[in-house]
Amino acid sequence: MTQQNGRLGGPVCRPRRPTRQIRVGDVTIGGDAPVRVQSMTTTITGNVEATLAQIRELATAGAELVRVTVNDEAAADALPRLIAESNVPLVADVHYDHKLALASLEAGIAKLRINPGNIGKKEHVREVAAAAADKGVPIRIGVNKGSLHRRYEQLAELDPAGALVQSALDEIETLAGVGFTDVAVSLKSSDPREVVEACRRFAARSDVPQHLGVTEAGTLLAGTSRSVAAMSVLLSEGIGDTVRISLADDPVHEVTAAFHMLQALGLREGFARVVACPTCGRVEVDVVALATRVEELAKDLPPDRVISVMGCIVNGPGEAKAADLGIAAGRTKVAIYRKGVLHRNIPKDELEAVLLEEIERLR
Repeated sequence: MTQQNGRLGGPVCRPRRPTRQIRVGDVTIGGDAPVRVQSMTTTITGNVEATLAQIRELATAGAELVRVTVNDEAAADALPRLIAESNVPLVADVHYDHKLALASLEAGIAKLRINPGNIGKKEHVREVAAAAADKGVPIRIGVNKGSLHRRYEQLAELDPAGALVQSALDEIETLAGVGFTDVAVSLKSSDPREVVEACRRFAARSDVPQHLGVTEAGTLLAGTSRSVAAMSVLLSEGIGDTVRISLADDPVHEVTAAFHMLQALGLREGFARVVACPTCGRVEVDVVALATRVEELAKDLPPDRVISVMGCIVNGPGEAKAADLGIAAGRTKVAIYRKGVLHRNIPKDELEAVLLEEIERLR
C-alpha cells in the first residue's frame, strides 16, 4: 500500500511490514491491503433485530468488519440471519466452547476469533481448524493478558509481553500442525506499553498479520488515549494490519476514533479535517458547539477538505489561510474565509444558513 501523504509532503509512517494476507469475506487483511477498522457489537447476539441495527450503524460509521459474541446456543442460532442481512463480514467471537466455533462455521461466519487461553484442549483447536479449513474461513488467535492459559503464568510474571508472544506462537504452531495457516493474531493487554512490546517482538518473528488493540482500555477519553498511545507507535513503525479501539462506550465511537487515528498517521482517508481552537478567555462564542456542528455537516465531504473554526481574531485569519473554509466567530459577527481570503462578514444569526451553503460548495 502506498502511504498517504499529508500537506507537508512526507509520509508519517515507515513502510508497512510485509505480512501474509488473509481474506475475510470480501475484505483482505495484511499484505498490501489498507489497515482495516473493526468494532464489536454490544447487544445480546440472540436479539437479532437489535444486533442487526448495531451492525448497520457500525458499518455506516466505517467499520469494515464487525465481531459478534457467540456465547450460547441462542447466539449461534441467530448467526444465519445476521450473516445473511449484514452489509459487512461478521466475525464470531468464541470462548470456552469449541462447539460454538463449529456452529459458527456451519452458519457461514466469515472469520473466527478464538482465545487460546480458554478454548480448551488442543484436539478441540485442531477440530475447529479442520472445519475452518474446509469452509475457507480464517482464524484470529486472540491472546489476552487477562486470560492467558495457566501454562504461561510463571512467564507472565517475569515477562508479560513475552508470555503473550509465546502463547500466540504456540497456537500458530498447533494450527500449522494440521496444515492450517490462514491466521491473524492479536496480543492484547490493558497496559499500552506491554502491547507495544509484545507486538514488536511478534513482528520480528512472524509474518502473520496483526490485529492491534488495547483490551479493557476504558471509557471514551481514557480508552481512546490508551489505545492511540499504543497503536500509533506500532503503526508508525509499520506494524499492524487491522485495529479496534476498545471502549466502554457506544462502539460507533470506536470506529470514528480509529479512522481519525489512521487519517492522522496518513494511513487511511477518513473525514474532512476540522481544525478548531481549544478556546480561551478571548473567545466570545461557543466554539465547542460550533465545531461539533461543523463536523456533523462536513462528515460526508471529501477527506482532503480542511475547515477551520476559530473563536477570535488572534489565530483565526492565520488558520484560515491553510483551510478551504475558515470561520472566525465573534460575539455578533462571523468572518468567512475561502482559501485564506476573506470572503464576507455576516451577522452571527445567519451562520447556520451560511454554513450549509459554504459546506455544500466544498463537495
